[in-house]
Amino acid sequence: MWREIVELSRPKNVVLAAITVPLGAHLALSGAWSTQALSLVALQTTSAICFMAAGNTFNDIADVSIDAKAKPNKPIPAERISIEQATKVAYAFSLLSATFMAVGAYFSDEPIPVVLIWTLAAFLMYTYDAGFQTKKMGLIGNIAISLMVGAVIVFGAASVSRADTELVLYASVVAFFANLAREIIKDCEDMETDEGRKTLPMRIGLMNARATAYVFILASMVALGLAHYTGPLEYHQMIFHAPAIFILFSLNGPLFLGDDHKAQQNVRLGMLLGLLAFAVQVSVL
Repeated sequence: MWREIVELSRPKNVVLAAITVPLGAHLALSGAWSTQALSLVALQTTSAICFMAAGNTFNDIADVSIDAKAKPNKPIPAERISIEQATKVAYAFSLLSATFMAVGAYFSDEPIPVVLIWTLAAFLMYTYDAGFQTKKMGLIGNIAISLMVGAVIVFGAASVSRADTELVLYASVVAFFANLAREIIKDCEDMETDEGRKTLPMRIGLMNARATAYVFILASMVALGLAHYTGPLEYHQMIFHAPAIFILFSLNGPLFLGDDHKAQQNVRLGMLLGLLAFAVQVSVL
């Protein structure tokens, strides 16, 4: 059953969490790590990994009827793991996440921001598939997921008691807008198989939704520019973001050709390269 647990956790998304928590801490510390910081970040990175694995598993449980038609090879619709077993796995991941978070917060100089960010993210995750079920609210659900993505970076900074670092906030805003675009593009890709949802493409049409996604890509680029023009980074350091900028700006090609899968994959790659560029710039400041 271990293979199914790994599949449910969605390793590609988990890797992003494993990178962004240390990234947030790295930006907040300006690259000046200590042994204590390493220990605290390790705890909160593990918490974030378990948190994301729990959220992805809960999402697969909620989407089982949709996946039975659209993605029948996934663990639950393929009956390689039962809903009851998957639910236990999701709760186990949730408990582990809360435990690692609490231990890290206990040894932190400023535990309150850590607890608040984790609690807010837990609320957003729970209400995505249950409660308010923001997943069914189209753009609101996209915003909820993207807030969690941006919050992971701030969570990393909070783990070393520096949640209000200016560069961290810029990086989280860039990640928020880029991921919001990706969520909309994914809704375009899944429009024919989505059930019981009122996604943005369903409301305004595929081409208008793709155009909206591109606007959010441009918004992420504006936030990135501000970080260099009026923020803590030097303008000439924008060169480090050149690969990410090229990938994100060139999305208008696959988007307007209707290649949503390629577009959303490119957004993820652009986000990863962009976040890594922030880390490199801190190291050379």
